[in-house]
Amino acid sequence: MGTIVYLPLDERPCNFKYPQMLAELGSLPLVAPPTALLGRKKQPADHARLTEWLLEATRDASHLIVSIDMLVYGGIVPSRLHSLSAGECEDRIEALARCKAANPALRIYAFNLIMRAPAYNGSDEEPDYYDQYGASLHRYGWLLDKGERETLSADESEEYAAIRKAIPEAVLTDFTGRRLINAGVNEHCIRLVQEGILDHLVIPLDDNSRYGFTSMEQRRLLFEVEANRLMDRVLIYPGADEIGCTLLARVFCEQKGYTPEAYVRYSSTNGPFILPRYEDRSLNESIKAHLTASGGFMADSSVEADFVLMVNSPPVSQAEAAESNHRYPERHRAYFSEVNLPEFVKAVHTYAVKGKFVALADVATANGADEPLMQLLAQTGGLSLLSAYAGWNTSGNAMGTVVAHAVIASYYASRPEEDSPQRLRKSKQFLVYRLLEDWGYQSNIRAEINLGHLLGHNEINERTAEEGERELYALLASKLSAFYDRYLSAIVSPPFRIEEASLPWKRTFEVDFELGDC
Repeated sequence: MGTIVYLPLDERPCNFKYPQMLAELGSLPLVAPPTALLGRKKQPADHARLTEWLLEATRDASHLIVSIDMLVYGGIVPSRLHSLSAGECEDRIEALARCKAANPALRIYAFNLIMRAPAYNGSDEEPDYYDQYGASLHRYGWLLDKGERETLSADESEEYAAIRKAIPEAVLTDFTGRRLINAGVNEHCIRLVQEGILDHLVIPLDDNSRYGFTSMEQRRLLFEVEANRLMDRVLIYPGADEIGCTLLARVFCEQKGYTPEAYVRYSSTNGPFILPRYEDRSLNESIKAHLTASGGFMADSSVEADFVLMVNSPPVSQAEAAESNHRYPERHRAYFSEVNLPEFVKAVHTYAVKGKFVALADVATANGADEPLMQLLAQTGGLSLLSAYAGWNTSGNAMGTVVAHAVIASYYASRPEEDSPQRLRKSKQFLVYRLLEDWGYQSNIRAEINLGHLLGHNEINERTAEEGERELYALLASKLSAFYDRYLSAIVSPPFRIEEASLPWKRTFEVDFELGDC
């Protein structure tokens, strides 16, 4: 196959590094732009230089996996801050038609988020006014949507009127105006699918809920997709930062003629029906979407499945579900009565002994691993039986990442003639990377850094001396190494080592590190 060109959602490891690691695992020739072209957080990418790079890189390529948010706005955060007109956005998307005209055989797999409306006050990734009006804007959209679909109660109607009055007109105009332009970009992308410019399109729902702005826009887009009979080429479901990995897995499956079957096994009887935090549908429906987008589907039993997807699911929905920093005694009582972790771990052992490829989607808690489960796996030797793992940020982020890994790695697991020790090593490297970041860092080290070194804050002060930043990064690498030595060194041989660590956006929410050979 020819080169796969990849334009990521932003420069963070989850969007830039993970797909490249999976491409190496699958022997896919992936090229991405230099990080210097991708901007940084609120600083958008250089559109002119990025477009020039894209046109040149795709001239002889076979595939393009492209983030429309990066191409049009300059990244995920700039998509929430830009002041582009609808016409300017369409002009920027035109670069994809130019790529296709110059290389008619190029297959383009695109993704573009529905802009989120988080339910809190904070401007770290939003406009400045979100510090004061973020929660109100979210609630306004929630009530507006519910009122259009159902009947608001008297209290809700009163609350809606009060919120509408409290939000300044300039704030509401800016926020809804940008949403309207971004929604127009998604509509334009659907038209490009109709015209054959885009071969496949994913529209992820970023941090969404049952009601709200995202829900309203999703319905309009879904109705347009169905009316134009595009449901086989346009997918809309909860997700964001994992889509690069997802589409890479899809390209892999198409190149290999591989349609992986995944048997899904839950830790909780309620698991399939739970609505995870930051999502709008049952967990089981989201899993089907991730499998479909990656090129696979849900198997009826474990016997014929190419891999078993063990899903450590929340036993309760939405706000009642735990975050990874919730201590076990602080969790909803359903975590004690409606989840059976010993039985779940026994199932991991049993499937592995039968020779099954076992992937673990650890989504019982948001923003990190479920510590009780991981300790139980460590105690029973279960960590060494896992072939793929993810448990970071939202359920969709974790699910899409582990499914993409499982899709690619399971192909080789059942075809020893195409496998090699080097490929197995790369798969183990990605597994250990995920365990280190999602369990070691997100569920343990991050809190230690926040409460200790950063004195209760989660960001590096821009005025922090360079020496202090280097000291923090050295501490991060040391803590990651200590965690690896304690829990993970025995599951792979020869061992890996943490070579360096950093905080890409000068905050502790995400970490970057290099995992090399000893």
